[in-house]
Parts: sequence; structure tokens; C-alpha cells
Amino acid sequence: MNLRATVLCSVVLLAAPLFAREKSDVIVMNNGDRLTCEIKGLDSGVLYVKFDYILGTISVQWSKVHHLESGQLFMVMTESGLVYTGTLSSPDAPGDRPMKIEVAVDPETKVAIDRTQVVKMEQTSENFLQRFNGDVDFGVSYSKGNQATQFSLNSDVQYPRERWSAELSYSSTLADSTGNTAATRNQVTYSGQHLLPWNNWYYKGLGVFLQSSTQDIDLQTTLGGGIGRYLKNTNNAQIALLGGLAWQSTAYHATTQPLGTQNVAAAVVAANVRLFRFNKTNLSISAIVLPAISQPGRAFFDTNASYYIKLFSNLTWNISFYGNWDTRPPANFSGSDYGTSSGLGWTFGNR
Repeated sequence: MNLRATVLCSVVLLAAPLFAREKSDVIVMNNGDRLTCEIKGLDSGVLYVKFDYILGTISVQWSKVHHLESGQLFMVMTESGLVYTGTLSSPDAPGDRPMKIEVAVDPETKVAIDRTQVVKMEQTSENFLQRFNGDVDFGVSYSKGNQATQFSLNSDVQYPRERWSAELSYSSTLADSTGNTAATRNQVTYSGQHLLPWNNWYYKGLGVFLQSSTQDIDLQTTLGGGIGRYLKNTNNAQIALLGGLAWQSTAYHATTQPLGTQNVAAAVVAANVRLFRFNKTNLSISAIVLPAISQPGRAFFDTNASYYIKLFSNLTWNISFYGNWDTRPPANFSGSDYGTSSGLGWTFGNR
């Protein structure tokens, strides 16, 4: 449990509002309401803002915003995958012309973007610690019948920049019941991604470190990378597909027979899907398939899925599913480990 406590404390420290800024941004709604606030960011069709006189972050439907102004630096991503950094304003749009967002890249250059083409805005800063986004979730369940207890901890931290981003996630489960050995699973995933010159294309590197007592895996290390593309990138959905190569090394916990570390070269096919509904729900699914090149006929599969329901402010309730499979494990070893968990979560930054 020491590792869980360390990770949880680290995430909580990152989540602390280390530096606050003046709430002097302005948004004007389609019905004429004018609000002075702090614009936190835009994601999943939701504009997040804060007010001096209201506790917590307020969610505003992006399609209902007519005009906005902010002197804060933002990273603005469009449907085509282009990213700009600068301050925000909305030029006058006479008649029925759609609203545009102007991003002041520098004092002499402004880029005008149709509001419908803007899929994400992230507040950024010259200060390193203010650039992080993320969430942490915790769940616990107990059954008196067989004295079964299960704990789960999931956390995710993202560091976005204009042309690249880095992400670190950690998931852990512990299940224990009377008469059985406690089952543990810990997974750390790191990824870094950089946009390519072509719209919606990127290259990505990843590292996955897995421990699973169910599969008798002491440590499975997967390192890989490839080229990916956003197939859909809107205010309602984000779908990305990646292909590449990977190397995997697995050290098993062998108690009945000597078993060395297994090394496998494999292809990588990865998919990420996010579906969202304004201020209500968020479904996130990631899956990685590793067909072994050095051992034809063997394949590895890893997936994680989370369904979030927003309760209020930064508090969410979620249900998650995890699973990993090996089609040809060593003899007498389990080829799968999967499960579900649910609990409460807390988001920070622009999540």
C-alpha cells in the first residue's frame, strides 16, 4: 500500500491550486447575458469557467456562447488538428454569420477560427506547474458473506503543449477474501505524442509496465511507438488509431518450475475512443493489440474503459473495466486478467 499512498499524494499535490489568476475574462451568451469570469478551458463541448462569487467550476454549453474575451494564454485545437497558442477574442459577426475565435499568436498576427471548428482550448502558462491536467479516482467494496474486500485506485496526469503532449497514468487493484490469497494488479502507462505537419497525424511513443498476480507476472515491460491519426476530432467525439512496432519483456513468478524472462517482438495496433455529452457523461476506451512477430500465432491484448458521470463541480462517479489477455501463455499459467471497479473521482486542471 506504500506505493498507492505515494502515487495518491503526488497526484493530490499536483491538483492543488498553486497559483490563482484574476477573474477578468468575459463571455457573452446568445441571449445577451454578459458574464465576467475566469475561462478555464474547453473540452467535450463544455466551456469551463470560474466566478468570484460561485464555489467551484461552472460548465457552460459551448454552442450557447456568442462572444468571449481573455488576455490569458490558451492552446486552441481545431478539428483539422491544427494548434495555436495565444490570447482570445471574438470579432463582430454581422447578421447570421457564425462566431469566430481570434487567437492572437503575437502582437501582429491573429488567426480567426470558426467556433464550430474549435474542439479544445486549454489554459496554459509560462509557469510549469500550472500546465498539468488530470484526475484521481478511488473505489472500495466489501462483502460480509465471504469477507471479501476490493480496493481500486486510478490516476492520470497530462502535460499538454502546442505541438506535443505527455501523459502518465497509474491503475491499481487489490482483492482479498477469507481463505484466498490476495490478488493484486498494478499498471503504469507513459506516453508521449507529437503532431506531424499533416492535419490530424501524429507520432507516439509509449511504455507500459504491468504486474499481475492472477497471471503470475512479476513485471511485464512493453516499449513501442508508431504513427497515428485522428479519424474524428469534434466536440462530441474523438477517435484515434495508431500502428507501429513494440518490444515486450515478461518476468514470471515461477514457483513450480524455472522460467526465465520472455522477450517478444510485436506489431502494435492501438485505438482510443472518447464519446461525450454536455456536462453529463464521458466514455473513454483504449485498446492495444500486439500480434507477436517473433512468435507467430501469439497475440497480446490490453484494454481499459471508463464511464464517468459528473456529480457536481470537479466530483465524478465512474465505473471502469480493465483487462489483459495472452493467447499463448506459458504452460499452467493464466492467459487473462480482467475486472471492474467503481468509485468517486476528482478532476483538476482543465479536466
